[in-house]
Amino acid sequence: MRVLDWNTLDAGSRRAALARPAQELRADILNSAREIVETVRREGDTALRAYTRRFDGVQLDELAVTRAELAAARRALRPEQIAALERAIDNVRAFHAAQLPGTLSLETMPGVVCERLIRPIPAVGLYVPAGSAPLPSAVVMLAVPAQLAGCPQRVLCTPPASEGGANPGVLVAAELCGIETIFKVGGAQAIAAMAYGTKSIPKVDKIFGPGNAWVTAAKQLVAGDSAGAAFDLPAGPSEVLVVADDSASADLVAADLLAQAEHDTQAQAILITPSRALADAVIAAVDAQMRVLSRRAILEKSVASSRCIVVAGLDEALVVANEYAAEHLILQVREPRRYLPQIQNAGSIFLGPWSPEPMGDYCSGTNHVLPTYGYARAYSGLSVLDFVKRVTVQELSPAGLRALGPVAVTLAELEGLDAHASAVSKRLALLNSGDVR
Repeated sequence: MRVLDWNTLDAGSRRAALARPAQELRADILNSAREIVETVRREGDTALRAYTRRFDGVQLDELAVTRAELAAARRALRPEQIAALERAIDNVRAFHAAQLPGTLSLETMPGVVCERLIRPIPAVGLYVPAGSAPLPSAVVMLAVPAQLAGCPQRVLCTPPASEGGANPGVLVAAELCGIETIFKVGGAQAIAAMAYGTKSIPKVDKIFGPGNAWVTAAKQLVAGDSAGAAFDLPAGPSEVLVVADDSASADLVAADLLAQAEHDTQAQAILITPSRALADAVIAAVDAQMRVLSRRAILEKSVASSRCIVVAGLDEALVVANEYAAEHLILQVREPRRYLPQIQNAGSIFLGPWSPEPMGDYCSGTNHVLPTYGYARAYSGLSVLDFVKRVTVQELSPAGLRALGPVAVTLAELEGLDAHASAVSKRLALLNSGDVR
């Protein structure tokens, strides 16, 4: 990791210091994803089986996970693993249940009533990858809010392992979250199947969940098609930014940086600190800890694009943090809560030395599906709100239309939309004539 002195950098160097690893949706990936999507849309289950043979090396006769497979998955997990999943689900459910929006009704002026109704998205698709690190935690983060929102149809797709079965942890988590419709299909082909439907896989209205570049490309493609499906959040590689002062433990800061850097070679970890001594100690701790970690090959590449930035003080550190807009922001400083009002851009914030980021990944209760790549400037992390629609209603009485209608006519004329004006003025004329049936 490099150490950079923020106050010696010019504007261009500062932008470079906060730059993410280049994420280009290469033409070959986009074209490949488009071919997969179009083939699945045209050939359905036949294409899914062919792509599963090609990409996963598995010949599947049945794409759906059976009750016997779910039972076998339960037997494959130790009791303490199932208990851990149950505790995580309980905490995530408690936090997300508190987010449930309510209906509202308001008379904005006499005779004019405006309402908001809450409706669950009828069918949602949950995608859970299963590459080098299968993610049962992703099941929890997607399935719990979908269940709380009341989405009637919840479909989960996850890639099969080489022996033809899905990851046991993913299956048990899905069952514990009330998911009954599970398919052993991965990659862009799973996105296409959920977006358009096949004989086996139902069509959904919105797709949630992380994935590789092909999955991301497929989500963008189907979202751009009115016959396809919407998607959750714009996504990039995982990232963490730690703001730390001289009270922080270098070992703990290094552990936090590595926890995110191990996701993949494009992940990014940044330390911002007013202490050059801490920066040097963290670099040494990162090197030492990395040597004994199982994903060292990935870490060596991701750490190369990570850095320590030395600033004049904590106020400046938070200015830089807001500019970066991290997916995960950790404050390892004295009295961390006092700095919350200064933070505008972050996906999720972790306060103090006893709040490591993996607690949010797994079990504290917050959602770990978060905006990355700077999107925290404008997007929020996943919540129950992403699984519902807010539908507005308005009802005007004759008196309400008499009072407010002329305003609408004036505004329509201002915009040059005479048909808009006519739809109101014709009603006003009827009211004024007394010929109201």
